[in-house]
Amino acid sequence: MIRHATDADFPAVLAIWNPIIRDTMVTFNSLEKSAADLAAMLADKAQHGHAFLVADSEGDGVQGFATYGQFRGGIGYARTMEHTIILGPNARGRGVGKALMAAIEDHARAGGAKSMFGGVSAGNPEGRAFHAAIGYSEVAELADVGWKFGRYWNLVLMQKLLT
Repeated sequence: MIRHATDADFPAVLAIWNPIIRDTMVTFNSLEKSAADLAAMLADKAQHGHAFLVADSEGDGVQGFATYGQFRGGIGYARTMEHTIILGPNARGRGVGKALMAAIEDHARAGGAKSMFGGVSAGNPEGRAFHAAIGYSEVAELADVGWKFGRYWNLVLMQKLLT
């Protein structure tokens, strides 16, 4: 079941997200999240009409999450969004990611969004393949913009038109 995240989901979200932050190239961020970070993020999403959704499987709990917000600041970008999607290891290859993405795309579309971007590390070929499989196109590769694990990494921007 895809639903809006609540404070009760914080332990499960952190248990999924922090190992990804710490151990992988899925994100260039190297600072782990806290419950206070998630509370602030949920409040910000609610204030701006954006979603933070979780995939909750009966018996297995939260399997992953997806969220989105405005791509860049300013009124000119108000209809262009950027998302984050993170899955737990047991959710991969089971359609959970596709369901989460469909739900946030629908939410963004209903709010008037024209397009959605994903910034995917060039060191994350699985992320690039996933996005391509759900209709995202590679539109740019930014050289040496991310720093993690003692080196620079490229960022691949992938876009899907929602309308």
